Amino acid sequence: MSPVGRLSASLPVFPWDTLADVTAKARAHPDGIVDLSVGTPVDDVADVIRNALAAASSAPGYPTTAGTPALRASAVAALRRRYGITDLDADAVLPVIGTKELIAWLPTLLGISRDDVVVVPELAYPTYDVGARLAGAEVVAADSLTQLGPRVPKLIFVNSPSNPTGAVLGVEHLRKVVQWARSRGALVASDECYLGLGWDPDAVPVSVLHPSVCDGDHTGLLAIHSLSKTSSLAGYRAGFVAGDPAVVAELLAVRKHAGMMVPTPIQAAMVAALDDDVHEAVQKERYARRRDVLLPAVRAAGFTVDHSEAGLYLWATRDEPCRDTVASLADLGILVAPGEFYGPRGARHVRMALTATDERIDAAARRLNL
Repeated sequence: MSPVGRLSASLPVFPWDTLADVTAKARAHPDGIVDLSVGTPVDDVADVIRNALAAASSAPGYPTTAGTPALRASAVAALRRRYGITDLDADAVLPVIGTKELIAWLPTLLGISRDDVVVVPELAYPTYDVGARLAGAEVVAADSLTQLGPRVPKLIFVNSPSNPTGAVLGVEHLRKVVQWARSRGALVASDECYLGLGWDPDAVPVSVLHPSVCDGDHTGLLAIHSLSKTSSLAGYRAGFVAGDPAVVAELLAVRKHAGMMVPTPIQAAMVAALDDDVHEAVQKERYARRRDVLLPAVRAAGFTVDHSEAGLYLWATRDEPCRDTVASLADLGILVAPGEFYGPRGARHVRMALTATDERIDAAARRLNL
């Protein structure tokens, strides 16, 4: 094979490319499509963030890969204030060009290679698998650890609250993951981009860096945080990783050589977003209202909604093949994601996003119950 195309040939088909037919069907609805398939924010970026971006727009020089001291300090303060994360030094924070970029390249940046194993959740954001494939590593689902035999994984991805299921891993579960990984010298990378979006008071999301989980010791732990959901900054590609100072330093050293730098105006906007809790609370209230409309409508339409106690999705099933559910909802002009995108266990579920406008969520609720 020619070296051109060899890497893409090793990857699965991009899942969203398989929805072209049902997307066209949903768009043909007389009242327009209600797109609940992708968790793309639709709400305006808060003025406090936009003003900071504009004020920093005269930025002729190169940004630093490490990020500004102000950004790292704001991240530390926000993690403490919002999520109770303590014992974190500013040098243990690194801005990234959106967390999907970090997740996709993390195994490669860590030097993981063909002889290594990466563990991913059994139902998971597809980029965990893609990142391992890009590095040439073997991927093992968390429910299949017996396949490892005597081998030890180099990296374990954790995602709580989960995409797609909205499930929350409790403190004891996370403690067991951390202890299991540390006993084997494995690194835990916890994707926490939905951490601030808990809906069930009996299932409050907690970070892997929280002292109740790790006893204040961040060795071997990384927490990956995005501003895409909580601050509607998906278009800004604004995120950061925090945790083990030695691992963060290694990521910084490699990313410097690769030119992986968050633009200076984006870093200034991130400072504003991290320093201001008001806009974050307002955005969470918007998603809560949409969930309060969509969840009962989905249940009234004959679906069972599993998990979904946090995050931006409803994990729903009518106990039929997921593609059949997708097609029937497209007849109503509603586009959702097939559960099989996230692993074989999702074959009879669909994922419905709360990231549509109030008007479109209301339209979906009406159509489901006609």
